[in-house]
Amino acid sequence: MSHHHVVKGCKLVAVLLLWLGPSAGDTHTACAHAVEHQEPTAHSSVGLEEVVIVIQSQRNSYHTRRGRQRRAEILQQAAELGQADPVVVLLHELSDYDGDWSILPALPQLSSTYGKSASWFFFIEEETRVTLATLLQVLHRYQVQEEWFLGKSLHDNEASIIHHYAFSEEPASFSYPEPAAGWALSTPLLQRLAERIQLEYLKSDFTIDLKHEIALYIWEEGNGPKLTAVPEFCIEMRDNCATTFPTYLPNCGNAVSTKDVFVAVKTCQRFHLERVPVVKATWEKDAGFLEFYSDVTDASIPTISLGVPNTERGHCGKTFAILRRFLSKAVPKTDWLLIVDDDTLISLPRLRRLLHCYNPKEAVSLGERYGYSLIQNGYSYATGGAGMVLSRVAVSRLISSGCSCYSDDAPDDMVLGRCFTSLGIPITHSPLFHQARPNDYSETLISLQQAISFHKHWDIDPVAVYKHWLQDTHPRDEL
Repeated sequence: MSHHHVVKGCKLVAVLLLWLGPSAGDTHTACAHAVEHQEPTAHSSVGLEEVVIVIQSQRNSYHTRRGRQRRAEILQQAAELGQADPVVVLLHELSDYDGDWSILPALPQLSSTYGKSASWFFFIEEETRVTLATLLQVLHRYQVQEEWFLGKSLHDNEASIIHHYAFSEEPASFSYPEPAAGWALSTPLLQRLAERIQLEYLKSDFTIDLKHEIALYIWEEGNGPKLTAVPEFCIEMRDNCATTFPTYLPNCGNAVSTKDVFVAVKTCQRFHLERVPVVKATWEKDAGFLEFYSDVTDASIPTISLGVPNTERGHCGKTFAILRRFLSKAVPKTDWLLIVDDDTLISLPRLRRLLHCYNPKEAVSLGERYGYSLIQNGYSYATGGAGMVLSRVAVSRLISSGCSCYSDDAPDDMVLGRCFTSLGIPITHSPLFHQARPNDYSETLISLQQAISFHKHWDIDPVAVYKHWLQDTHPRDEL
């Protein structure tokens, strides 16, 4: 019996208890134990050829190269084991649709293409290292005929805005997987999910935190399986790990020069005395070129007015004015443009290290990737509060295309995402950018990162947050 059916069976038992009374308590206890602690009871003989490894690759050239290197390493390891090759899928190659990164739109094709021959689908990041022999040992513990959702368990310590305050009374009661450690779906579960996707609409149009939203979709308000924690799915290296993840901040060599990055800070007169001083007290000193853009000119900061009135929501008009100024002779010519809000906290040294991985001669849009209506062929965008990084090529293509705001107060990040999608420019994701505050994320997760940004000042001391999470103790020499 699948875990999915165990849950449904226990619900029926609960109803019967109302008729049978307290004497049936032992049955109820046993059933609860089956749901909460159901252990694999038989060993399944699974070969590598029955495992589909899906690498969360991206269309940017750097990430495409890393994904292909990871695939080659996995296939080489399989050859050394003397086994048939697993199927290794680069997610960005599965179809022409950029929204496949959110997994749910990709499930029907994964099911139809590989469902008949596969027993497991194992999802990893480009930098996730996999030990195939140990992975097989793990998968052997679980009956492949049943529905299983396996991964390294994360949970929220407090209710989080990025998770829509789900499980607000007891946030730690719900677990979701750490993607870098890998997570697995048995084929029966993946096939059922693929059928659901084709028959129903998602409750939310937005994809904000993929790992949590996938776990919620699989859990199906208690009708589907919860995540089963697998100790062999690891981040840090230790004995008997099936996976490890060396770093969230790749080492691509020296950081790009401060002269290669132009920083645009969006502000308004209302926040000149409240937020701008925080920027000046924390990360402004690490910028080579930086300008504050406001609705008024204030020489004491200084700020620059771009002739666009301040808006209560969305700042599309201001952002497009920044893009045009970036291409003009009014500012130094740089390879990269960083656009941030006045309540964004950011590590510019770490950002410059990351940017060395990317080719500035390509059209690059980098940040924390969100999605809008991805099940219905929507689009992705780099969320603005976390910081939007654009190559000069991307800005030039965008402005020359004629794509523009439908109003000055339109959401600038979403409009940019829609424009880049129409131009075939991918939105490149880094988990080091954060749209919210540190306490809105799993402490286990962010304590292992070298975060690049956080956003929003409410209910925190922003200077203390910067010093704790973003300021390097031993800053590196910068050009």
